[in-house]
Amino acid sequence: MAMGFVDRLMTIVVTATLTSAAWIVMGGTLMEGARGIGQMDRTRPADAAPSPAPSATMGTTAAPSLDTADQTRLGDARTGNLVIPVVGVRASDLTDTFTDERGGGERLHEALDIMAPEGTSVVASAPGTIEKLFLSDAGGKTIYVRSDDGRSIYYYAHLKDYAVGLQEGQKVRRGQRIGSVGYTGNADPASPHLHFAVMRTTPDAKWWEPATALNPYTLLAGR
Repeated sequence: MAMGFVDRLMTIVVTATLTSAAWIVMGGTLMEGARGIGQMDRTRPADAAPSPAPSATMGTTAAPSLDTADQTRLGDARTGNLVIPVVGVRASDLTDTFTDERGGGERLHEALDIMAPEGTSVVASAPGTIEKLFLSDAGGKTIYVRSDDGRSIYYYAHLKDYAVGLQEGQKVRRGQRIGSVGYTGNADPASPHLHFAVMRTTPDAKWWEPATALNPYTLLAGR
């Protein structure tokens, strides 16, 4: 009997020992796994971070002042600080009409006639503010743009139309479309053109007051 009791006791001790060892091994494995998960969280690569919110301007495009064809034709028409105000016209295409007589010899032209097909885009030769949109018997649809320093007025006449949305008090950029070539006023319908004048004035002078005319041909063609 004593021997049987001893055998059973040894069996219980061995079983308990093996069970404890198994739990120790399993516990160690679980702890190692837990440490591994924590380590992965701490070393998450930067590209796993949330993507930034889309920009408020994403997918929007500023409307161009000229269409693609006009932009191409405008090309290198910049001469000095001015841009030739009719798209597609080069300096070599210009003819000096500043001293031409008008009104049966009663007055000088004091402007530049830039010939172009009706509807050709007219752009601001220089930056400034639209001082006046005016309809006159002689000039037809006209635009007066005053320079940023207030000392120059750029005059565009015989326009077929104004650019959509154009209004007095509006700032315009050099090269921005402001209208199109026409023959309104006293221009010959067979010869549509832009009548372009540049006048030196003073910041406090009105758009309609007398000013000193400068020859646009010299300014644009450099001659």
